[in-house]
Amino acid sequence: MSGIIFTDANFEAEVLKSDLPVLVDFYADWCGPCKMIAPIVEELAKEYKGKLKVGELDVDTSTETAQKYGVMSIPTLIIFKGGQVVSTLVGFRPKEALAAEINKILQ
Repeated sequence: MSGIIFTDANFEAEVLKSDLPVLVDFYADWCGPCKMIAPIVEELAKEYKGKLKVGELDVDTSTETAQKYGVMSIPTLIIFKGGQVVSTLVGFRPKEALAAEINKILQ
């Protein structure tokens, strides 16, 4: 993905203190479903530009953040708003399902 890369080091500044809602894609390079959902997440990043910040966090390199948010299976997509978790989606989802969840939060 060519979007934002979240890490343990920048998570608070980029996600928790963001003025916009943030979609974080928790993934790993070796995860097949993660590779399947990545282009969908990238499309959503373009479609919601200016309304939603979208990025990814590698659970193998940013283990502290993944553990803090209870990420046990990947892909896990967590949407934050005002520094709080407002939605958690575990596993592959079609684009329409992800967009519906995002739209609920942006209303």
